Amino acid sequence: MASPQGPPPGQPGQPSPQQIAAMQQHIAMEAQKRGMTPQQYQQWQRQQIEAEAKKQGLSVEQYINKMRQEAFQNHQRQQQMMAQQQQQGGQPQGQPPQQGGPPPQQGQQVPINPGPPNPAAVALAKWLTGQDLKPRTCILNGQRKDMFRVKRALRAIESPAYAKAASKKNSLLPALTPQNPAPEIFKLLPLSLLALRVSKADPHEGHDHGPSKKPAKRTKGLWTVKIESQQDIRPDLHYVWLFEGSQWRTKLYAGGALLLIMAVVMFPLWPIKLRIGVWYLSMGMLGLLGLFFAMAIFRLILFCITVFTVPPGLWLYPNLFEDVGFFDSFRPAWGWQEDKKAKKTGKPGKSASKSKSEPPSANGDEKAIPTPSAPVSTSASLDSSGGTMSRRNLTPQIEEVEDGDSD
Repeated sequence: MASPQGPPPGQPGQPSPQQIAAMQQHIAMEAQKRGMTPQQYQQWQRQQIEAEAKKQGLSVEQYINKMRQEAFQNHQRQQQMMAQQQQQGGQPQGQPPQQGGPPPQQGQQVPINPGPPNPAAVALAKWLTGQDLKPRTCILNGQRKDMFRVKRALRAIESPAYAKAASKKNSLLPALTPQNPAPEIFKLLPLSLLALRVSKADPHEGHDHGPSKKPAKRTKGLWTVKIESQQDIRPDLHYVWLFEGSQWRTKLYAGGALLLIMAVVMFPLWPIKLRIGVWYLSMGMLGLLGLFFAMAIFRLILFCITVFTVPPGLWLYPNLFEDVGFFDSFRPAWGWQEDKKAKKTGKPGKSASKSKSEPPSANGDEKAIPTPSAPVSTSASLDSSGGTMSRRNLTPQIEEVEDGDSD
Protein backbone atom coordinates (compact mmCIF):
# COMPACT_ATOMS: atom_id res chain seq x y z
CA MET A 1 0.00 0.00 0.00
CA ALA A 2 1.31 3.40 -0.89
CA SER A 3 2.26 5.72 1.91
CA PRO A 4 -0.14 8.68 2.41
CA GLN A 5 2.80 11.02 2.87
CA GLY A 6 3.11 11.57 -0.89
CA PRO A 7 3.65 9.80 -4.17
CA PRO A 8 6.78 7.66 -4.46
CA PRO A 9 9.41 8.63 -7.01
CA GLY A 10 8.69 7.49 -10.51
CA GLN A 11 4.93 7.95 -10.11
CA PRO A 12 3.02 10.58 -12.10
CA GLY A 13 2.80 12.71 -8.94
CA GLN A 14 6.26 14.10 -9.62
CA PRO A 15 6.02 16.86 -12.27
CA SER A 16 7.95 16.32 -15.45
CA PRO A 17 9.75 19.15 -17.29
CA GLN A 18 6.86 19.30 -19.79
CA GLN A 19 4.36 19.65 -16.96
CA ILE A 20 6.47 22.36 -15.31
CA ALA A 21 6.56 24.30 -18.60
CA ALA A 22 2.78 23.88 -18.97
CA MET A 23 2.27 25.13 -15.42
CA GLN A 24 4.45 28.18 -16.07
CA GLN A 25 2.52 28.91 -19.27
CA HIS A 26 -0.77 28.55 -17.39
CA ILE A 27 0.46 30.95 -14.68
CA ALA A 28 1.49 33.50 -17.33
CA MET A 29 -1.94 33.28 -19.03
CA GLU A 30 -3.82 33.67 -15.74
CA ALA A 31 -1.64 36.63 -14.76
CA GLN A 32 -2.29 38.28 -18.13
CA LYS A 33 -6.05 37.81 -17.74
CA ARG A 34 -5.93 39.57 -14.39
CA GLY A 35 -3.64 42.32 -15.62
CA MET A 36 -0.73 41.28 -13.43
CA THR A 37 2.78 40.01 -13.94
CA PRO A 38 3.58 36.34 -13.16
CA GLN A 39 5.41 37.40 -10.01
CA GLN A 40 2.42 39.44 -8.82
CA TYR A 41 0.09 36.54 -9.63
CA GLN A 42 2.22 34.09 -7.65
CA GLN A 43 2.33 36.50 -4.73
CA TRP A 44 -1.45 36.82 -4.88
CA GLN A 45 -1.76 33.01 -4.89
CA ARG A 46 0.48 32.80 -1.83
CA GLN A 47 -1.74 35.29 -0.01
CA GLN A 48 -4.81 33.22 -0.91
CA ILE A 49 -3.12 30.02 0.32
CA GLU A 50 -2.11 31.69 3.59
CA ALA A 51 -5.66 32.93 4.10
CA GLU A 52 -7.15 29.45 3.44
CA ALA A 53 -4.62 27.81 5.74
CA LYS A 54 -5.42 30.31 8.49
CA LYS A 55 -9.14 29.58 8.12
CA GLN A 56 -8.54 25.83 8.58
CA GLY A 57 -6.13 26.36 11.49
CA LEU A 58 -3.14 24.91 9.65
CA SER A 59 0.26 26.17 8.74
CA VAL A 60 1.14 26.87 5.14
CA GLU A 61 3.26 23.70 4.81
CA GLN A 62 0.53 21.53 6.35
CA TYR A 63 -2.06 23.03 4.05
CA ILE A 64 0.15 22.45 0.96
CA ASN A 65 0.80 18.82 2.00
CA LYS A 66 -2.93 18.33 2.46
CA MET A 67 -3.65 19.69 -1.00
CA ARG A 68 -0.95 17.45 -2.48
CA GLN A 69 -2.42 14.37 -0.83
CA GLU A 70 -5.88 15.24 -2.15
CA ALA A 71 -4.49 15.79 -5.64
CA PHE A 72 -2.61 12.47 -5.50
CA GLN A 73 -5.75 10.64 -4.36
CA ASN A 74 -7.74 12.20 -7.18
CA HIS A 75 -5.04 11.18 -9.65
CA GLN A 76 -5.19 7.58 -8.38
CA ARG A 77 -8.99 7.53 -8.77
CA GLN A 78 -8.66 8.79 -12.35
CA GLN A 79 -6.10 6.07 -13.11
CA GLN A 80 -8.39 3.41 -11.67
CA MET A 81 -11.30 4.69 -13.76
CA MET A 82 -9.10 4.68 -16.86
CA ALA A 83 -8.02 1.11 -16.15
CA GLN A 84 -11.64 0.03 -15.75
CA GLN A 85 -12.56 1.68 -19.04
CA GLN A 86 -9.64 -0.02 -20.81
CA GLN A 87 -10.74 -3.39 -19.44
CA GLN A 88 -14.27 -2.78 -20.71
CA GLY A 89 -12.92 -1.73 -24.13
CA GLY A 90 -13.90 1.86 -23.79
CA GLN A 91 -10.43 3.22 -24.66
CA PRO A 92 -7.80 1.64 -26.91
CA GLN A 93 -4.38 0.72 -25.59
CA GLY A 94 -1.59 3.23 -26.03
CA GLN A 95 -3.82 6.32 -25.92
CA PRO A 96 -2.51 8.73 -23.27
CA PRO A 97 -4.99 9.59 -20.54
CA GLN A 98 -6.38 13.09 -20.57
CA GLN A 99 -4.97 15.30 -17.90
CA GLY A 100 -7.38 17.75 -16.27
CA GLY A 101 -10.49 16.93 -18.33
CA PRO A 102 -11.67 18.42 -21.64
CA PRO A 103 -10.51 21.90 -22.59
CA PRO A 104 -13.05 24.68 -22.08
CA GLN A 105 -14.98 25.69 -25.14
CA GLN A 106 -15.05 29.23 -26.44
CA GLY A 107 -17.91 31.25 -24.95
CA GLN A 108 -18.14 29.05 -21.84
CA GLN A 109 -19.45 30.89 -18.80
CA VAL A 110 -16.76 31.73 -16.25
CA PRO A 111 -17.95 31.34 -12.63
CA ILE A 112 -17.79 34.44 -10.49
CA ASN A 113 -16.32 33.67 -7.09
CA PRO A 114 -16.95 36.20 -4.31
CA GLY A 115 -13.83 37.56 -2.73
CA PRO A 116 -11.54 40.57 -2.72
CA PRO A 117 -11.67 42.43 -6.04
CA ASN A 118 -8.79 42.33 -8.45
CA PRO A 119 -6.55 45.43 -8.11
CA ALA A 120 -6.55 45.81 -11.88
CA ALA A 121 -10.37 45.71 -11.89
CA VAL A 122 -10.52 48.37 -9.16
CA ALA A 123 -8.16 50.59 -11.15
CA LEU A 124 -10.27 50.06 -14.27
CA ALA A 125 -13.47 50.93 -12.39
CA LYS A 126 -11.91 54.11 -10.99
CA TRP A 127 -10.77 55.18 -14.44
CA LEU A 128 -14.12 54.43 -16.14
CA THR A 129 -16.16 56.27 -13.49
CA GLY A 130 -14.13 59.37 -14.32
CA GLN A 131 -15.04 59.13 -18.02
CA ASP A 132 -18.19 60.41 -19.71
CA LEU A 133 -20.13 57.16 -20.17
CA LYS A 134 -23.46 59.06 -20.18
CA PRO A 135 -24.87 57.13 -17.21
CA ARG A 136 -28.55 57.13 -16.37
CA THR A 137 -30.17 56.49 -13.02
CA CYS A 138 -32.01 53.21 -12.45
CA ILE A 139 -33.65 51.39 -9.55
CA LEU A 140 -31.94 48.17 -8.43
CA ASN A 141 -33.34 46.42 -5.34
CA GLY A 142 -34.99 49.66 -4.24
CA GLN A 143 -31.76 51.69 -4.52
CA ARG A 144 -30.69 54.23 -7.11
CA LYS A 145 -27.71 53.13 -9.18
CA ASP A 146 -25.87 54.45 -12.24
CA MET A 147 -26.39 52.42 -15.43
CA PHE A 148 -24.32 52.63 -18.61
CA ARG A 149 -24.05 50.88 -21.95
CA VAL A 150 -21.20 48.52 -22.77
CA LYS A 151 -20.37 50.19 -26.08
CA ARG A 152 -19.43 53.47 -24.35
CA ALA A 153 -17.14 51.65 -21.94
CA LEU A 154 -15.47 49.78 -24.81
CA ARG A 155 -14.95 53.05 -26.67
CA ALA A 156 -13.33 54.56 -23.58
CA ILE A 157 -11.00 51.56 -23.20
CA GLU A 158 -10.01 51.77 -26.87
CA SER A 159 -9.40 55.53 -26.67
CA PRO A 160 -5.92 57.11 -26.59
CA ALA A 161 -6.63 58.41 -23.08
CA TYR A 162 -6.78 54.85 -21.75
CA ALA A 163 -3.54 53.89 -23.50
CA LYS A 164 -1.85 56.94 -22.00
CA ALA A 165 -3.15 56.11 -18.51
CA ALA A 166 -2.15 52.45 -18.80
CA SER A 167 1.38 53.34 -19.95
CA LYS A 168 2.10 55.39 -16.84
CA LYS A 169 4.57 54.12 -14.28
CA ASN A 170 3.08 51.89 -11.53
CA SER A 171 -0.29 51.88 -13.30
CA LEU A 172 -2.51 48.89 -12.51
CA LEU A 173 -4.62 49.30 -15.65
CA PRO A 174 -4.28 46.26 -17.95
CA ALA A 175 -2.65 47.06 -21.27
CA LEU A 176 -4.73 46.98 -24.44
CA THR A 177 -3.11 44.48 -26.81
CA PRO A 178 -4.33 42.24 -29.66
CA GLN A 179 -4.14 39.29 -27.24
CA ASN A 180 -5.98 41.29 -24.56
CA PRO A 181 -8.72 43.28 -26.38
CA ALA A 182 -11.22 45.68 -24.84
CA PRO A 183 -13.92 43.03 -24.09
CA GLU A 184 -11.37 40.95 -22.16
CA ILE A 185 -10.38 44.03 -20.14
CA PHE A 186 -14.01 44.91 -19.49
CA LYS A 187 -14.60 41.34 -18.27
CA LEU A 188 -12.59 42.20 -15.14
CA LEU A 189 -15.51 44.29 -13.83
CA PRO A 190 -18.14 41.51 -13.57
CA LEU A 191 -15.52 39.00 -12.39
CA SER A 192 -14.76 41.29 -9.43
CA LEU A 193 -18.45 42.21 -8.88
CA LEU A 194 -17.77 45.88 -9.61
CA ALA A 195 -20.31 46.13 -12.45
CA LEU A 196 -22.99 43.62 -13.45
CA ARG A 197 -25.26 43.20 -16.44
CA VAL A 198 -28.88 44.24 -15.87
CA SER A 199 -32.09 44.30 -17.86
CA LYS A 200 -35.40 46.07 -17.51
CA ALA A 201 -37.63 44.32 -14.95
CA ASP A 202 -41.38 44.10 -14.57
CA PRO A 203 -42.39 45.24 -11.05
CA HIS A 204 -45.34 42.75 -11.12
CA GLU A 205 -43.23 39.79 -12.25
CA GLY A 206 -43.92 36.71 -10.09
CA HIS A 207 -47.17 38.09 -8.66
CA ASP A 208 -50.44 36.20 -9.02
CA HIS A 209 -52.59 39.26 -9.65
CA GLY A 210 -53.23 40.56 -13.13
CA PRO A 211 -52.13 43.91 -14.49
CA SER A 212 -53.56 46.85 -12.58
CA LYS A 213 -56.11 49.05 -14.27
CA LYS A 214 -54.44 52.25 -13.14
CA PRO A 215 -50.92 52.73 -14.52
CA ALA A 216 -48.29 53.01 -11.83
CA LYS A 217 -46.67 56.39 -11.38
CA ARG A 218 -42.99 56.38 -12.28
CA THR A 219 -40.42 58.92 -13.30
CA LYS A 220 -39.89 59.23 -17.04
CA GLY A 221 -36.73 57.44 -18.13
CA LEU A 222 -36.18 55.76 -14.72
CA TRP A 223 -35.88 52.00 -15.21
CA THR A 224 -36.44 49.30 -12.62
CA VAL A 225 -33.77 46.72 -13.43
CA LYS A 226 -32.71 43.25 -12.34
CA ILE A 227 -29.35 41.47 -12.47
CA GLU A 228 -28.99 38.86 -15.20
CA SER A 229 -27.45 35.47 -14.48
CA GLN A 230 -25.38 35.44 -17.67
CA GLN A 231 -22.89 38.28 -17.76
CA ASP A 232 -22.48 38.62 -21.50
CA ILE A 233 -20.50 41.45 -23.06
CA ARG A 234 -22.13 43.02 -26.11
CA PRO A 235 -22.21 46.68 -27.13
CA ASP A 236 -26.01 46.98 -26.80
CA LEU A 237 -26.22 45.62 -23.23
CA HIS A 238 -26.54 47.65 -20.04
CA TYR A 239 -24.40 47.34 -16.93
CA VAL A 240 -24.93 48.90 -13.52
CA TRP A 241 -22.16 50.18 -11.25
CA LEU A 242 -21.73 48.41 -7.92
CA PHE A 243 -18.40 50.16 -7.38
CA GLU A 244 -18.90 53.08 -5.03
CA GLY A 245 -15.39 54.49 -5.13
CA SER A 246 -14.00 56.76 -2.47
CA GLN A 247 -16.47 57.77 0.23
CA TRP A 248 -14.54 60.76 1.54
CA ARG A 249 -17.36 63.19 0.75
CA THR A 250 -19.91 61.10 2.62
CA LYS A 251 -17.56 60.79 5.58
CA LEU A 252 -16.88 64.53 5.50
CA TYR A 253 -20.60 65.36 5.48
CA ALA A 254 -21.24 62.90 8.31
CA GLY A 255 -18.44 64.45 10.36
CA GLY A 256 -19.80 67.95 9.74
CA ALA A 257 -23.32 66.91 10.77
CA LEU A 258 -21.95 65.32 13.94
CA LEU A 259 -20.01 68.46 14.82
CA LEU A 260 -23.09 70.61 14.22
CA ILE A 261 -25.22 68.42 16.48
CA MET A 262 -22.58 68.53 19.20
CA ALA A 263 -22.37 72.32 18.91
CA VAL A 264 -26.16 72.66 19.29
CA VAL A 265 -26.23 70.28 22.25
CA MET A 266 -23.46 72.21 24.01
CA PHE A 267 -25.17 75.59 23.48
CA PRO A 268 -25.22 76.37 27.25
CA LEU A 269 -21.41 76.16 27.25
CA TRP A 270 -21.00 78.76 24.51
CA PRO A 271 -19.48 82.16 25.37
CA ILE A 272 -21.99 84.82 26.34
CA LYS A 273 -21.28 86.93 23.23
CA LEU A 274 -22.02 84.05 20.88
CA ARG A 275 -25.25 83.24 22.70
CA ILE A 276 -26.38 86.87 22.50
CA GLY A 277 -25.55 86.93 18.78
CA VAL A 278 -27.55 83.74 18.18
CA TRP A 279 -30.49 85.22 20.10
CA TYR A 280 -30.50 88.37 17.94
CA LEU A 281 -30.18 86.26 14.80
CA SER A 282 -33.12 84.07 15.81
CA MET A 283 -35.23 87.14 16.58
CA GLY A 284 -34.40 88.58 13.16
CA MET A 285 -35.38 85.32 11.46
CA LEU A 286 -38.66 85.20 13.39
CA GLY A 287 -39.34 88.81 12.37
CA LEU A 288 -38.80 88.00 8.69
CA LEU A 289 -41.03 84.96 8.99
CA GLY A 290 -43.78 87.02 10.62
CA LEU A 291 -43.44 89.70 7.93
CA PHE A 292 -43.82 87.04 5.24
CA PHE A 293 -47.03 85.70 6.77
CA ALA A 294 -48.38 89.25 7.18
CA MET A 295 -47.67 89.99 3.52
CA ALA A 296 -49.38 86.76 2.46
CA ILE A 297 -52.50 87.64 4.46
CA PHE A 298 -52.54 91.21 3.13
CA ARG A 299 -52.28 90.09 -0.53
CA LEU A 300 -55.14 87.68 0.01
CA ILE A 301 -57.34 90.43 1.51
CA LEU A 302 -56.38 92.75 -1.36
CA PHE A 303 -57.35 90.11 -3.93
CA CYS A 304 -60.71 89.45 -2.22
CA ILE A 305 -61.51 93.17 -2.40
CA THR A 306 -60.40 93.70 -6.00
CA VAL A 307 -62.05 90.54 -7.32
CA PHE A 308 -65.43 92.25 -6.78
CA THR A 309 -64.49 95.87 -7.40
CA VAL A 310 -62.01 95.51 -10.29
CA PRO A 311 -62.46 91.99 -11.73
CA PRO A 312 -60.71 89.65 -12.41
CA GLY A 313 -58.79 90.64 -9.27
CA LEU A 314 -55.38 92.03 -8.43
CA TRP A 315 -52.56 90.02 -6.87
CA LEU A 316 -49.64 91.51 -5.00
CA TYR A 317 -46.50 89.54 -5.97
CA PRO A 318 -48.37 86.99 -8.12
CA ASN A 319 -45.36 84.62 -8.28
CA LEU A 320 -44.87 84.50 -4.51
CA PHE A 321 -45.89 80.83 -4.17
CA GLU A 322 -44.92 79.68 -7.66
CA ASP A 323 -42.13 77.21 -8.40
CA VAL A 324 -39.54 79.85 -9.35
CA GLY A 325 -36.35 81.27 -7.90
CA PHE A 326 -36.15 83.43 -4.81
CA PHE A 327 -35.80 86.75 -6.62
CA ASP A 328 -38.33 85.75 -9.30
CA SER A 329 -40.93 85.24 -6.54
CA PHE A 330 -41.06 89.03 -6.09
CA ARG A 331 -41.30 89.83 -9.82
CA PRO A 332 -43.53 91.48 -10.96
CA ALA A 333 -44.77 93.52 -8.02
CA TRP A 334 -48.43 93.14 -9.05
CA GLY A 335 -50.52 91.38 -11.68
CA TRP A 336 -54.08 90.52 -12.68
CA GLN A 337 -55.66 87.16 -11.94
CA GLU A 338 -55.26 84.75 -14.88
CA ASP A 339 -57.94 82.38 -16.10
CA LYS A 340 -55.91 79.18 -16.16
CA LYS A 341 -58.68 77.01 -17.64
CA ALA A 342 -59.16 79.25 -20.64
CA LYS A 343 -55.40 79.49 -21.05
CA LYS A 344 -54.96 75.69 -21.05
CA THR A 345 -57.86 74.86 -23.37
CA GLY A 346 -57.09 77.73 -25.72
CA LYS A 347 -60.79 78.29 -26.47
CA PRO A 348 -61.48 81.94 -27.20
CA GLY A 349 -65.11 81.66 -26.10
CA LYS A 350 -65.03 84.06 -23.18
CA SER A 351 -62.78 86.57 -24.87
CA ALA A 352 -64.98 86.57 -27.97
CA SER A 353 -68.18 87.03 -25.96
CA LYS A 354 -66.60 89.83 -23.95
CA SER A 355 -65.42 91.58 -27.09
CA LYS A 356 -68.88 91.33 -28.61
CA SER A 357 -70.63 92.66 -25.53
CA GLU A 358 -68.34 95.67 -25.17
CA PRO A 359 -69.28 98.69 -27.32
CA PRO A 360 -66.73 99.98 -29.81
CA SER A 361 -65.00 103.25 -29.27
CA ALA A 362 -65.79 106.48 -31.06
CA ASN A 363 -63.43 105.86 -33.97
CA GLY A 364 -64.62 102.28 -34.47
CA ASP A 365 -61.67 100.58 -32.76
CA GLU A 366 -62.42 97.93 -30.17
CA LYS A 367 -61.61 98.66 -26.58
CA ALA A 368 -58.40 96.90 -25.59
CA ILE A 369 -58.30 94.72 -22.45
CA PRO A 370 -55.05 95.04 -20.51
CA THR A 371 -52.92 91.91 -20.36
CA PRO A 372 -52.47 90.65 -16.79
CA SER A 373 -48.80 89.72 -17.02
CA ALA A 374 -47.51 92.79 -18.88
CA PRO A 375 -47.98 96.50 -18.27
CA VAL A 376 -50.36 98.29 -20.63
CA SER A 377 -49.17 101.14 -22.80
CA THR A 378 -51.83 103.42 -24.25
CA SER A 379 -51.83 106.57 -26.26
CA ALA A 380 -54.54 109.18 -26.65
CA SER A 381 -55.59 110.53 -30.04
CA LEU A 382 -58.10 113.23 -30.98
CA ASP A 383 -60.96 112.15 -33.25
CA SER A 384 -61.44 114.70 -35.99
CA SER A 385 -65.15 114.05 -36.37
CA GLY A 386 -66.39 114.43 -32.82
CA GLY A 387 -63.42 115.79 -30.96
CA THR A 388 -63.49 112.95 -28.46
CA MET A 389 -60.47 111.19 -27.03
CA SER A 390 -59.94 107.50 -27.87
CA ARG A 391 -57.50 105.07 -26.21
CA ARG A 392 -55.41 102.71 -28.26
CA ASN A 393 -53.57 99.70 -26.89
CA LEU A 394 -49.94 99.54 -27.99
CA THR A 395 -49.01 96.36 -26.09
CA PRO A 396 -48.19 93.36 -28.28
CA GLN A 397 -51.01 90.82 -28.17
CA ILE A 398 -50.51 87.03 -28.23
CA GLU A 399 -53.29 85.06 -29.83
CA GLU A 400 -54.09 81.66 -28.30
CA VAL A 401 -54.65 78.85 -30.76
CA GLU A 402 -55.58 75.23 -30.23
CA ASP A 403 -52.71 72.79 -30.01
CA GLY A 404 -52.48 70.58 -33.05
CA ASP A 405 -50.71 67.28 -33.62
CA SER A 406 -47.02 67.84 -34.28
CA ASP A 407 -45.43 65.98 -37.13
